[in-house]
Amino acid sequence: MDGSATRKILTNDEVRRALTRIAHEILERNGGAEGLVLVGMHTRGVPIAQRLAELMDDFEGDSVPTGALDIGLYRDDTTGGSRPMMRLTEIPVDIQNRAVVLVDDVLFTGRSIRAAMDALNDFGRPSQIQLAVLVDRGHRELPIRADYVGKNVPTSRDEDVDVRLIEIDGVDEVLISRKENL
Repeated sequence: MDGSATRKILTNDEVRRALTRIAHEILERNGGAEGLVLVGMHTRGVPIAQRLAELMDDFEGDSVPTGALDIGLYRDDTTGGSRPMMRLTEIPVDIQNRAVVLVDDVLFTGRSIRAAMDALNDFGRPSQIQLAVLVDRGHRELPIRADYVGKNVPTSRDEDVDVRLIEIDGVDEVLISRKENL
């Protein structure tokens, strides 16, 4: 990202506060942690889901199973003939009749979430699927809405939202920048 056209929209402390609020909202809406499963979408949804689970455990003293979901084979927005990179899908409990909270870093068109719901169906039929995202940037192409949002950030289509997490990038922050003309 070009530093001159980049602005920080969430700092380390703001990311922490947003995730803390989301964890509280999930617990409140579901009447506690019992029966919940958090499933993070690769790549950055996985550490966000793990952090939410840790926060919920701190608040409730009740651990929430956390999994990781690869949606590569379910996407409908891949370009060219490239094959998707395969990552580990691991859901540690049966999701049948449980409330599953899908977790991702950014909600944009909704296509990744649709793919994630298709992938989840291969593991069972949850009683409900909820969606938690750190950033909702708008521009939906499908009728999908997040249940829990860290920050709503109106963007244009020629902007990128870059979520950086300490587990992957060494820092917690969210940046927005203009796409470079190629």
